[in-house]
Formats: sequence, structure tokens, C-alpha cells
Amino acid sequence: MTAYLHLIVPASRFRLIDGADAIETYTFNTGTAQHYFCRVCGIKSFYVPRSNPSGFSVNVRCLDPATIETVHISHFDGRHWELHAHELAHLSSEE
Repeated sequence: MTAYLHLIVPASRFRLIDGADAIETYTFNTGTAQHYFCRVCGIKSFYVPRSNPSGFSVNVRCLDPATIETVHISHFDGRHWELHAHELAHLSSEE
């Protein structure tokens, strides 16, 4: 429902350029995932996913379109993500 289009990147490749002062964090359940959202508008533009705790999942829809050359979308079964999380592990790898 939030129209989140995940782009998983290693933590070393993630940089928040502006707006850190408006970011809030929440966690639940295992506490592994760290959900960041704007306390002004509520948009969740990035987070540390439980499936890839060494990286960030960035919402592509929150990026400036002028900064994106191409996007390749791979469909993923989010309803049963725990069964398939291993398929995503390489996305937050530093290699």
C-alpha cells in the first residue's frame, strides 16, 4: 500500500545527503530492521531490512528521477519473504 519499490544497497554505498534532522526511527519484533521515516510527512524512503541488515533498502520512488539512468525490476514474493531472503543476500554485499 505504500508503493515501496526496493533498491537494496550495501551500507557503504548509502549516503543521506539532506534531512537527517527530520528522520525518526522505529523497530519492532526482532529489532533487527530499522525503519526510518520523515517525522514531518511520514514517508518511509529507506530502511535497514531484516533480510539484509548489512545494507539499506531505498524506495526508488523517493529518488530524483533525473539521477536514475535505468532500473531493472525483479519480482519477489514479499508475502513469503523469509523463505526466499537468501535470494537477496548478495544485494547488500560489499563485493
